[in-house]
Amino acid sequence: MLFFFFSNNFIVGKVSNIYEAAYPKKQNYNVGIVLGGYSSYNKRINQIALGASGDRLFQALRLFKSGNIQKILISSGSANLLDTTVKEADLTLGFLKQMNIPDSAILIENRSRNTVENAKYSLALIKKYQPNAKILVITSAWHIPRTKLIFNKLSDNKIDYYPTNFIGKTDYDLPDFIIPDAAAFSNWDILLKEWVGCAVDYARS
Repeated sequence: MLFFFFSNNFIVGKVSNIYEAAYPKKQNYNVGIVLGGYSSYNKRINQIALGASGDRLFQALRLFKSGNIQKILISSGSANLLDTTVKEADLTLGFLKQMNIPDSAILIENRSRNTVENAKYSLALIKKYQPNAKILVITSAWHIPRTKLIFNKLSDNKIDYYPTNFIGKTDYDLPDFIIPDAAAFSNWDILLKEWVGCAVDYARS
């Protein structure tokens, strides 16, 4: 029964549907903050390699191109404990330039190693640049509840949140109900880590 429960895509998907954030009302923002953790460093070509959460960056580009955000702020340093020379934000800067995003539309915060530091350093940078900026935080749908808890604590401004790379689907097929899938275990792992993180951050507040 435990194996069926934790390997079932429908069950983890419906739990995610309840937990994951919905899209905000469509409007325009001064800054869109993209939280890191969406890429790695491809040593073979010395360039960025987008990972499972790469939708964070893709959606930021789409929102910028559509005029919904004026500036893209990349908030991410290095989470590597041994080698901190490669910064995700710096790698992304090169990628954004390749995508013809002008320098005037890019803000870089490359010191943060976790979500708390994402909020601390990116909000300080925005306050220096535009204190009353309308802010949109762009991150994975399953990461928004914890992100919201942290950012709302540190910001005096109202912040909206834009979800990406959902775990829960809008429609489920027959295999989701009856066929065990190892991917379901991975999704439970993501959710459980987020719930523990939420509990810790709530206790700190």
